[in-house]
Amino acid sequence: MDFLTLFLIYLCSVLALTALLCLCSGRKESFLARSVNRASQVLSLVIPTQLQRVTHRALHRLFHTRSCLFVVLHVALQAAVFGEYTWEVFVYCWELQFHLLLLLLPYLLLAGNLGCFLLCSRANPGTVTKSNAASLVKVYAYDGVLFQRGLVCPTCTVEKPARSKHCSVCRTCVHRFDHHCVWVNNCIGASNAGVFLLYLLSLTATAGAVAAVTAALLVQVLLLSNIMQGTYLDAQGQEHPVEIAFLVQHLFLTFPRIVFMLGFVILLTLVLGGYCSFSLYLALTNQTTNEWCKSRRFGGSPQLPSQPHDRPLVYKNIYSKGIWRNLKEIFNPPTVLERKKK
Repeated sequence: MDFLTLFLIYLCSVLALTALLCLCSGRKESFLARSVNRASQVLSLVIPTQLQRVTHRALHRLFHTRSCLFVVLHVALQAAVFGEYTWEVFVYCWELQFHLLLLLLPYLLLAGNLGCFLLCSRANPGTVTKSNAASLVKVYAYDGVLFQRGLVCPTCTVEKPARSKHCSVCRTCVHRFDHHCVWVNNCIGASNAGVFLLYLLSLTATAGAVAAVTAALLVQVLLLSNIMQGTYLDAQGQEHPVEIAFLVQHLFLTFPRIVFMLGFVILLTLVLGGYCSFSLYLALTNQTTNEWCKSRRFGGSPQLPSQPHDRPLVYKNIYSKGIWRNLKEIFNPPTVLERKKK
């Protein structure tokens, strides 16, 4: 019971932290941001100044400059999971005569995921340059709220097209900017948003397939051992019917690495599934992560000069064209010629 309790507490804590990050990510002065700022102020009183500078430089280099560290970590995690899956789960399932297609499904999904990963990380996300800025300005209309005509990027010195944003990590403006993803070491923009969505879906499906096959193996092992229909003796020698906690402890003692991998993959599937659902929602409503965050914070923004002071400024998504056309636009971004035809 101790192992099951600790595992459930760990799982709930990670899920609660993930939900808190998602809820607070769109608020300019969120409770999470204030808490982090206060904690950093308290720590600055006890941590030496030199160590603070080194830590700040390391964090800035890690999160605000292009780095392959997260790419290496991404590949290492996949290699560890599939190494364990191949070494133990695949072998056990093969001995128990699982269907070959079921065993190979995670590898097929992994191949598709790696293909999407390479395309997404190496693709041009839609960089705005002085040569294409004039044409990109004509692709999307300015909504007058989140995006206004005539603004010039002070770093790139080009007029900012609607739905674009300057990425401080890549040091360039990106058309239809969504966010900068450290896991693919690239920005997500108009040209690779569709591949990134496929990358997320395939990664979630891969983790889910590994979890499903591993769980099926453990259930099959329990059925063959007949432990599910038996009883066990406690420390006082009393006989008790088998409970779920006892089964989990038994599996953990018998297959510790497989059970640990299964818990990690299940947690990963839940987190990725939530993020995939959010990304699908953005795709179906023709929004970007940048626009979603800005629209949530807009309630506290001041009035724009062009708006009457007696009328509240209301944000409206003018880019949504219906579910099917929104989804089509993710994989086939519009050009200047297409907009002129409309």
